[in-house]
Amino acid sequence: MTINVAVSGAAGRMGATVCDAVEAAEDMDLVGRADPELGVALENVLGDADVVVDFTVPATALHNARMCVEAGVHCVSGTTGADYSELEGVGDGNLFVAPNFAIGAVLLMETAKRIAPHMPECEIVELHHDRKLDAPSGTALRTAELIADAGGHVHEPIHSVRLPGLVAHQEVIFGGPGQTLSLRHDSIDRESFMPGVLLAVRRVGTLERSPTVGLEKLLDG
Repeated sequence: MTINVAVSGAAGRMGATVCDAVEAAEDMDLVGRADPELGVALENVLGDADVVVDFTVPATALHNARMCVEAGVHCVSGTTGADYSELEGVGDGNLFVAPNFAIGAVLLMETAKRIAPHMPECEIVELHHDRKLDAPSGTALRTAELIADAGGHVHEPIHSVRLPGLVAHQEVIFGGPGQTLSLRHDSIDRESFMPGVLLAVRRVGTLERSPTVGLEKLLDG
């Protein structure tokens, strides 16, 4: 069965990469590109879509997700900095949110959870391109949450670097008596996020809970 996909934020760098990935996927059709720069509003592409992938900005992401789920269209959002909790139980569409779609970044977070009970003191350094609006990044905040839930102590502040030439990078440094342990993940191209995005597009319609947050929820299924 072919999944009809529309992309919100299609003129952005991530959105354009998602469009290319969807067009290359044998089980998906790209049925709409929504973006103010293209002169196409999200509501104009909902009628043809089974799933909308949203990579926009925090100021509009919550509104976009609500519009989708109320229309019965599933939504996969990679826009961080919005509080999606108020959409629980809203509409007939499912919402999936991931702070990071790179599978390597998710495995870093899962590994950090394993380390935290044994080496609880740690710091997080995240580095992104200079057009990223939120700081700390959603990935860093999610990592800190998972570490804290596992018994770790993330030192404040989380260190955020914004520079041209970067894409998405994160290091978690654990320290203990006489030793340190560092985890680092680097996305050097936006294609690193596409396997996770396509996985979410394929799975969002089967979610038992909406919103569901975190790509790790889909890796074991």
